[in-house]
Amino acid sequence: MALYSEKVMDHFRNPRNVGVIENADGIGEVGNAKCGDIMKIYLKIDDDIVTDVKFETFGCGSAIASSSMATELIKGQPLSEVLKLTNKAVTEALDGLPAHKLHCSVLAEEAIQSAVKDYYDKNGIAYDPAQFPSLDHDHDHEEE
Repeated sequence: MALYSEKVMDHFRNPRNVGVIENADGIGEVGNAKCGDIMKIYLKIDDDIVTDVKFETFGCGSAIASSSMATELIKGQPLSEVLKLTNKAVTEALDGLPAHKLHCSVLAEEAIQSAVKDYYDKNGIAYDPAQFPSLDHDHDHEEE
């Protein structure tokens, strides 16, 4: 049985939206200390719509595929919808991930929320911290 779906393999081999956006409106960078994956998302935002999105990911195939799919899911979407993107939606859009790789889709969700929060912070836009549920923890800073 194949470990990875065709969609995961496609997004790994041909990732969408790779790169950097100069003067991005929001940048989110997250990492997972346990596996070493690092994900950086760049957003261009006009009138609360994500008009462009790029990513740089240092990590395994599942992390790259999750980043690629997540950027596809949020491109052209209003921030209200972008903030609703869950790792479950990313995983479903990829036709599933192995259980031990689900944390990769969580990183994608966190990186996007971090980028939107960065945009809000840079522009002095008031927000409720509850809008960023995946950023409300310190899992990377726990003492082992």
